[in-house]
Amino acid sequence: MPRGTKIVSAESSGTSAWTRTAKISVILQDGTRKRYFLKCATGQGARPLVEGEYHSASAIDSVVPGLVPKAAGWGEYDNGESKVYFFLEDFHDMDLSAAPEPDHFMCQIADLHRKGTSPNGMFGFPVPTALGKMERTVVWEKSWAKSFTHQLKDVIKYDNETNGPWLEYDAACQQLIDAVIPRLLGALQSDGRDITPALIHGNVWERNIGIDMETGETVLFDAGGTYAHNEMEFGTWRCTWASYFSSPIYLRLYQRHIEPSDPVDEWDDRNRLYSIHPYLNDSAGHPGSFSRQIAYNDMLYLCEKYAPLASLEKYDLEKDVSVTGAYIPFATK
Repeated sequence: MPRGTKIVSAESSGTSAWTRTAKISVILQDGTRKRYFLKCATGQGARPLVEGEYHSASAIDSVVPGLVPKAAGWGEYDNGESKVYFFLEDFHDMDLSAAPEPDHFMCQIADLHRKGTSPNGMFGFPVPTALGKMERTVVWEKSWAKSFTHQLKDVIKYDNETNGPWLEYDAACQQLIDAVIPRLLGALQSDGRDITPALIHGNVWERNIGIDMETGETVLFDAGGTYAHNEMEFGTWRCTWASYFSSPIYLRLYQRHIEPSDPVDEWDDRNRLYSIHPYLNDSAGHPGSFSRQIAYNDMLYLCEKYAPLASLEKYDLEKDVSVTGAYIPFATK
């Protein structure tokens, strides 16, 4: 906080599966009243969660001001039992139940992807970031296929640590990494095609968005950014817990600003691939989640289409939620 700031009150605010959160009311040195939102984390992924959100939010705000709360700072302290990492940002009083107005919101997301260019022209991010408590490997890569593979390997590892080994699943994961990703994502940067790394929020879904009660503007929070293929932003919107973002209006309006990458006819398969990452992240954070089964079936679909392997189990159409339309609420505990 700025020098001379006086703290008036601190009270618990919001809910979070991985952090403790609070609203801090202060009086600045010039007498102005201000409110901050404080997030504290310990244990697995604590530092990348808060440091990554600080740098992600700062980068996003520099490109599309007001889309995320303005980041004030991050740091660490020792509470006598463990090291605590904290992140401080401006507080917004938000309606978390209302859907964003599609046209304006998708224009903002398109602006983020178009104007948020990588500082070195590569995929990755200057510091590790996190999705929930799961750290992303975001080392710099020229190849998007390699960059995404790092992130997918992360969540496969976390998922196996939580739910244990599963031989058939492990075989599908390996085939996806060895053959499907090089083919499906490699096509984006071959035969004269190329993609530009775009800054993505990295965690856009219904519980990370609100409408500011004073301005009426849409506000995104819990950023876990990276410079990525812009289409990765929408993998979560395919997941079973998506509600209003599963409506086609949002992507249709986005694609008026930024068209699908070539090969265009593989857009849906890339979206299926990108959805596997949040599914496995959910599975890793919530033991026994059905997300692992969904991700596994999606892997089998992609393997059968792009890299068939006789030893793998068969894709099951009846378990494909993109076909059946099943809705499974997201678990928060």
